Amino acid sequence: LAEDGWKELGYEYINIDDCWMSMDRDEEGKLYANKTRFPNGIKHLADYVHSKGLKLGIYLDFGTHTCGGYPGSIKYLQKDAETIADWGVDMLKMDGCYANVSDMSWGYPDMEMYMNKTGRPILFSCSWPAYVDPEGIKVNYTVLGKYCNMWRNYDDIQDSWDSVTHIIDWFGDNQNILGPAAGPGHWNDPDMLIVGDYSLSYEESKAQMAMWAILAAPLFMSNDLRSISEEARSILMNKDVIKINQDSLGMPGYRMIKGDNKIETWVRPIVAQKPTYYAIAFLNRREDGMRYNYTLTLGSLNFTYGMGYEVVDMFDNHRYGHFGLDTDLTVSIVPNGVVLVQAYPSK
Repeated sequence: LAEDGWKELGYEYINIDDCWMSMDRDEEGKLYANKTRFPNGIKHLADYVHSKGLKLGIYLDFGTHTCGGYPGSIKYLQKDAETIADWGVDMLKMDGCYANVSDMSWGYPDMEMYMNKTGRPILFSCSWPAYVDPEGIKVNYTVLGKYCNMWRNYDDIQDSWDSVTHIIDWFGDNQNILGPAAGPGHWNDPDMLIVGDYSLSYEESKAQMAMWAILAAPLFMSNDLRSISEEARSILMNKDVIKINQDSLGMPGYRMIKGDNKIETWVRPIVAQKPTYYAIAFLNRREDGMRYNYTLTLGSLNFTYGMGYEVVDMFDNHRYGHFGLDTDLTVSIVPNGVVLVQAYPSK
């Protein structure tokens, strides 16, 4: 991250997930690192990460145990908050295994309170809604946004295209609830980018990156940066796509069209000025082995700037040209692929 240009693009967190700790607490009730995996402890690791200009994230679980069976935090919230702050941790993901979902409405806010009391800024990622929603309990995103900086809503991502599309479908089907909940300081998290792992093709990798940009998702890579392909690297380091993802307006995109032709059109307003700029993702869900030429007008997407828009591809910088509201725009999309463009007002 520090040496190959990732940090300069905004990839600044290194996150440790479950199984980093020992199977018990020390005599003071404090967590401590597995001495085989982290022989010098987490404080030493955090200092090293900080020396590289990066930030360290760590994992805890609200319940009696973590998902992997390690000590949980439900009876130790204050102690664990103080411990990770003393270590210099910059981000906490708090999972919800082995916990009663009815306890989460007080547990996650309490953890946020205890972390704030330490005086150390710690980005707080909550798994709260991912456990509450399947139980049929309505998630109060207004309350959630007061305590959590980001949250997992849905299932863990797996290294497969099916997993990616299931997540996209769920976000589209629930966009009227999820969209208004997100914004600067409080984000929906569809889970990690699997670009650079094993299963996704080049086009599918582009599609995940594009859709996570449209969804205003946190960009956490789950891969080995020492061995990823140059194709995967080029996708993850695409400055134009990252710029869309990180747009300061912070408004997630919406699925505007889901047609019988299995082409989806997603639109995200970007750049907080008038007239509005837009990012548009055309996602091909077809499996017929052929490119699909898809045509629409910008007016059909409720664009309103009468002078028209310039349309540019974000992956290859192809300039489609200038389009009025009623002028046909045609894009050619490969199966399981995406065309991601930016439309900006232009005379």
